[in-house]
Amino acid sequence: MTDTLTQLADHLRQTIDQMPPALQAAAKYILDHPGDFGLDPIRDTAAKIGVSSNVLVRLAHHMGYDGFDALRVPFRDALVTDKEEHLGQSWLADMQGGDALDHAQAKFAQNEQNVVMRSLRLMKPEKVRQAVEIITSSNRCFVTATRASYALSYYFSYAGRMAHPGIQLVPRHMGAATDDLLDADQDDCLIVITVRPYSADTIQSMRMARRRKLPIILIADSEVIAPGIEPDVVFPVSTRSLHHFSSYAGAMGVLECLLGHLFNAGGDAARDRVDNYQKAREDTGAYWQPSKPPRIRRK
Repeated sequence: MTDTLTQLADHLRQTIDQMPPALQAAAKYILDHPGDFGLDPIRDTAAKIGVSSNVLVRLAHHMGYDGFDALRVPFRDALVTDKEEHLGQSWLADMQGGDALDHAQAKFAQNEQNVVMRSLRLMKPEKVRQAVEIITSSNRCFVTATRASYALSYYFSYAGRMAHPGIQLVPRHMGAATDDLLDADQDDCLIVITVRPYSADTIQSMRMARRRKLPIILIADSEVIAPGIEPDVVFPVSTRSLHHFSSYAGAMGVLECLLGHLFNAGGDAARDRVDNYQKAREDTGAYWQPSKPPRIRRK
């Protein structure tokens, strides 16, 4: 079957009253939580509903699908971007023909697309290969940034440490990044994220790292940010924006690609760390969980 998400949802609504109770509960959950259904594996979905995995397989067959995964495809397609390239740019043209806000949104959206595309175009595979080798072969990989760029460094270190446990965000506390580099050596590395105006703390961190012979990976809006700074790998990113601050969309795209390569390099060990992290958070109640959907009884 090739039903769209809308067609499938309409079919569920129209036929739910004729389903057995267990299938009704599953159908109601899918209608109420389409995003979760699109992402969760079958056992997680079954546990949230309070039914067996077999119920979801039976529902898929009842709806004319070969199995659970086939039933989930339209919901997954609604959440991912795999097909965006085939959708064209007509949506931008449509907005440009609207009112002043529509026209402004079209300009902002086009600019962000351009920023990301240019940044990723400049992300050459040979640089990626070198950066991944530096990171994965290091004992510790320090990540530093300040002010607005700090959010990017926090995210990269938060996710990246599950791919490579040696990734550390610096500064870790209220001091300077140089405090955390005092015992660093050539077996470590430094990742720096910075755009104009460049932070003095960031420049000092790079100079200290160079004196201590750490390989340096730089994500910045220029390949030359200060005298005496010679990174081993530079990923130049576009930061052009139509407002008063730099756009970080391009830098984020580069970091996301790096994370993908690091998780590929980490293999099964990285996947196990992610699973263990998720389990620890779930066991400690770190994530909010909705109450179980009510059981539906046949009249």
